[in-house]
Amino acid sequence: MYIDYYGFTGHPFLMTPDARLYFPSTVHNRAHAHLVYGLAQREGFVVITGEVGAGKTTLVEKLCAELDPASYRIAHIMTSQVSGEDLLRLVADAFEVPSEGPKAALLRGITEALRTGERIGRRHLLIVDEAQALAPSALEELRMLSNVTEEGRALLQTVLLGQPQLRRIIASPDLDQLRQRVLASYHLGGLSREETAAYVEHRMRAVGWAGHPAWGQGALEEVHRHTGGIPRRINRLCGRVLLGGALEQADTLTADLVRLTAQELEEDLSAGAENARATLARPEPATTPYAPTTLYAAGDPHGGYAAVVADLARRIELLEIQSARRERVFNRLIDLFAALDLRR
Repeated sequence: MYIDYYGFTGHPFLMTPDARLYFPSTVHNRAHAHLVYGLAQREGFVVITGEVGAGKTTLVEKLCAELDPASYRIAHIMTSQVSGEDLLRLVADAFEVPSEGPKAALLRGITEALRTGERIGRRHLLIVDEAQALAPSALEELRMLSNVTEEGRALLQTVLLGQPQLRRIIASPDLDQLRQRVLASYHLGGLSREETAAYVEHRMRAVGWAGHPAWGQGALEEVHRHTGGIPRRINRLCGRVLLGGALEQADTLTADLVRLTAQELEEDLSAGAENARATLARPEPATTPYAPTTLYAAGDPHGGYAAVVADLARRIELLEIQSARRERVFNRLIDLFAALDLRR
């Protein structure tokens, strides 16, 4: 809906990774440099960690797009809690090696594929996503594959992508040999406030944005405050802000609109579950009559009560703003549906 209203050529804030919209932030450029360095070593492991939605997959997709397909055979697998042998089957399947049969047959097939690639000048690169879900035994199988060599050259390099706990897993004493094979490691943090604003504008310009709608004073700061600079969170919030702006026919996306939209998203995702838990945990009403003195601050019999009243007034004002906005959005939707009916 907002694409047509604002004249965009596509969705600027899709949730799925898209290397075409890659934004070269400071943290992503450094992570990319670690990947390039690791590949240049032609052996071992490169580890990239980050929060969910930090941009790990997009980063690796950009790297893969830069590699010559004639020189690299790239396998990208998404893991879950699989055993070491099941992981080997995933690797075999990704490299188009028969994945049936006993473990010995799997290893022979993978080894032969790696050596064939070496003979024709084609390196094998394995990218393992969600690697924090792997058991230590599965990670150990990956280490064993890194031992496959030809004339002193390693035939397989592996990139491990995972959430922050992957770093703790690799630090385990049981994985000391794997840790010694890690050539480069980098943790993707959130974007800064300035880079969050640049990221939002970069994504919008990629789909034809030329300043309409405008971002109001403090709006992009609110985006950063509510997302922590994590790209996927930014995409989710900004997509909803644009939708709200289009429904309200707004030419400027204000800080209040961002704030209210963020609160609505939080309520959509968590309020139901939290309310259910609160209902179950709610104690029985006290038999003691309500005493206003419980609201008084120590040494100030009126200050505590005044603070509570002020807080309630602020909450009521916020609810009134939300209610008015939702009514405008509802009326706009009714108008749009009516227009669609008239076209039929």
